[in-house]
Formats: sequence, C-alpha cells, structure tokens
Amino acid sequence: MNRFDKLFETFEGADCVLITSDINRRYFTGMKSSAGVVIAFPGKAYLLIDFRYIEKARATVTDAEVIEAKKLYPQLMELLNKHDAKSIAIESETMTVKELNAYEHFFSQMHFVHDDSLSTAISALRAVKDKDEIECIKKAQAIAEAAYDRILKFIKPGVTERETALALNRLMFELGAEDLSFDTIVLSGANTSMPHGVPSDKKIEEGEFVLMDFGAVYNGYHSDMTRTVCVGQPDDEMKKVYDTVLGAQLAALEAAKAGMTGSDLDRIARDIIEREGYGSCFGHSLGHGVGMEIHEKPNASPNYKLPLNEGAIVTVEPGIYIAGRFGVRIEDFVILTENGCENLTKSAKSLITL
Repeated sequence: MNRFDKLFETFEGADCVLITSDINRRYFTGMKSSAGVVIAFPGKAYLLIDFRYIEKARATVTDAEVIEAKKLYPQLMELLNKHDAKSIAIESETMTVKELNAYEHFFSQMHFVHDDSLSTAISALRAVKDKDEIECIKKAQAIAEAAYDRILKFIKPGVTERETALALNRLMFELGAEDLSFDTIVLSGANTSMPHGVPSDKKIEEGEFVLMDFGAVYNGYHSDMTRTVCVGQPDDEMKKVYDTVLGAQLAALEAAKAGMTGSDLDRIARDIIEREGYGSCFGHSLGHGVGMEIHEKPNASPNYKLPLNEGAIVTVEPGIYIAGRFGVRIEDFVILTENGCENLTKSAKSLITL
C-alpha cells in the first residue's frame, strides 16, 4: 500500500486531492523539485511537472503517473472529467489565497474543500514514520553527531561563534548532508541565554558555556540535536543549571512513550525545572515532531492534549535560560513506541569541558 492509498483510507472529504507544496509533493512521490502538482483520486495519482524535471520524474516516480505539464489547467480538467470528480481538497496550511483564487476561477464548476481536513490528514500520516523514513533520519543524525565530535576539537578561546557555526556546517556537508536542517545556532557566554540566538562575531572566552543547536538533512529527512559544553571550568551555578536540565531530560526520556499526551510529557521535565526554582527560565515547549520538516506534529508542549503517536519522532529538549548570564539546553530526539522510546541521539550528555 503506497502513501496515496494510506491517505484515502482516512480522508473522505472530497473526490480528489490537490497537492502543491514542495514538501508534501516529495513525501508522496519521492522526488525533490521546486515545481509540480499532484492530483490524486482513490486508486490513481498523477504528477504533472514541467520539462525541467520530466526526465528525472519518469525515472524515479513510481506511485503516480507522470505527465509533462504543458497547459496545466486544461490537463487537470481532463483528469477531473476522466475520474468524474466534483470536489477537490486543497492544502489549507500551504496554499496561498492567490493560488486558491486562480484554481477556483479556472475550475468554477468544482467544489473546493479548503478547510483543514486534508492538511490534518497528511500531517497525521507523516507523523508516523515508516522503516525507510527512520533509516534516513538515523543517517541524518549520524552525520550531525560525527560533525559534533569533530567540532569539539575546533572550539577554544578566541574563535568566534560565527566561525564555529561555519565550521560545523562545513563538516556536516563534508560528511554527506544534503542540506542543513535549519540555520545552525552557536552561542557562547551571555548569548546562550537566548534560546534561538544568531551566531555573532563574539569570541568564545574561558569559563563560558557554548550552546550548539544543529542538524543535517539526508534524503529529505532532518535531524535535530543540541549540546551545551563549557570552555574551561564552570562555576557552581552553571553546574547546577546543567545538572537540572540534564535531570529533566533524562526523566522525560524515561517516561516517553506512545499514547501519553504531549502536555503530560512536557510536564514531567517542567516539574523538575520548576522544583529547582528555574520555572520562569524555561519558556519554550519540551519538544516537537521531526521528519521532512524540522517542526512537524506531534508536539510535546503544555497545550498539546492529544496522544503522541506510536512511530512518531519527537525531540526532548528542556532548557534553562538566565537572561544576561547564560543558558543550557540539551536535546535528543526519539522514536515513540508502545512501551517507551528509542533514542536516536547517541552523543554523550555529561558536561564536557574543553
């Protein structure tokens, strides 16, 4: 059963679906491109794509019939008539108002379903990773961890955050990354109190934390990890904060399993941080889904009251950030199973001093 078949097992909101986003088009067809439209009916799917990609598409796409897009709207109309379709569902999360207006203008006789039903169904499908997806994510993570092992030899007093980020990026590409999961974060000293700060020309100094949040992409799938290390020896409060974050993460990892709600998982780590007096310094959620996008469903957040899916991959990343002083975040990501989780992050988490 291919992914189109799985989609139509749960989605019954329209006679066909129109998939125009780059990520979902790649998810269903297996082909990366910056253009193309998928129209899928129960039992049959089509990829309409222009001349630039047609040769590659015919060689690689197996679950959809490939058609060269020459006059897109008439070609889509022909397929709609062939399958006697009267309604079309679109991706509410990604299609722009301008695009929807154009489709509704050219297909004025069709009923467009533009609520969240299709996007929700696709998100639910993507939330549960299959064997091939997990292997890609494991390879992405292996690349990131190998780069991390090497960057530790680069970090020293006098090098800048920006230089370190560039070196880390270069290592991931050299080790086989297709792309970066996101803009790499490397922060030091007081800058580590900003959870998503931007690497600057600040030089790393003795006695400072260095926080690195980064990931690699392999065959379209992302990895995500954060490690905080210290250049030289940390003071007592730095040690306490690090140990608190690590304890919160280990407790959440121990508890994580499919079926629990995202808010319950978040609460396990948050309770520990609050008991140590740092509750106001943990302002983001515990984690999020990872896959073809760096942020996917499900989430491990205070407001996510839904059960976490078996087979989902979520991050576990508590943090404490003391404004103007320092911050610590430790992030792994795991596959949720019926009885627990498999941690995909193998790098050590005891405090490293360089």
